[in-house]
Amino acid sequence: MNDETATNNHYQKALEGRSEFSIIENAQAEFDGLVKTLISSGIEVIVFEENADHDTPDAVFPNNWISTHEDGCVCLYPMYAKNRRLERREDIPLILAHQYHFNVSEIIDFTEFESHEKFLEGTGSMVLDRKHKKAYAALSERTDQRALEHFCEQMDYTPVPFNAFQTIDNQRLSIYHTNVMMSVGSGFAAICLDAIDDPVEKNSVMQSLKEDGLEIIVLDENQINQFAGNMLELVGTGGQPFVVMSEQGLNSLRPAQISAIEAHAQIISAPLTTIETLGGGSARCMIAEIHLARS
Repeated sequence: MNDETATNNHYQKALEGRSEFSIIENAQAEFDGLVKTLISSGIEVIVFEENADHDTPDAVFPNNWISTHEDGCVCLYPMYAKNRRLERREDIPLILAHQYHFNVSEIIDFTEFESHEKFLEGTGSMVLDRKHKKAYAALSERTDQRALEHFCEQMDYTPVPFNAFQTIDNQRLSIYHTNVMMSVGSGFAAICLDAIDDPVEKNSVMQSLKEDGLEIIVLDENQINQFAGNMLELVGTGGQPFVVMSEQGLNSLRPAQISAIEAHAQIISAPLTTIETLGGGSARCMIAEIHLARS
């Protein structure tokens, strides 16, 4: 477990009575299992090994430091935890361009915000509706509104900021990343509306989703505590849409919710309990999806 992130990621929990070896072995098996599940569904996967010289316990969550965009831009993001900043690698955009023939036209670096103690952790902090060019963002220690607005100005997105909370020991504390309580697909949005306490903000988010014609699938707080909100829509090599999530998240959904999602995309899942418990993130966090065109 990354102690630097546990201060405000309340989804992280210790696993008592387990050796470090067994934890790493289980986490590796979960990671490999998710990769196998994606590939067997017809989704192309590129795996990068973490840098062995760095202490990067959260390198399994690359979506927080990098995002790619259809216009050829690759964005790099300011990270809250200092040991997570070591995850950023200049070689990965180059490998995507030269080895995998993706078109990378520009690298936009937002990491200067770290010097001002302001953070925006990629597509963890922002749930991007790429079709309608909106950036939904639950503000927190890791998601600064000025950094969000700067991203939106640079990338021509409309910011949709709000405050989201979870109940911890009878207190309402900020949810650390938007993507644990919300996901936007091509035709639907899954969201925990109960996490947005301010009725004006809640209505604003709902209206934004509705005006874009997205079907709203409402999740409850118990479900997002089981990572039901941490899902991501991907496209297979044959053009078929899939929604990937953890086995725990899927098992928490009600039949009507599953049917609503599967009206838009086929759900695929994998067991990720060790990574979810110690890392406080799930399937969506583990994937930095590629939107770059290919030559």
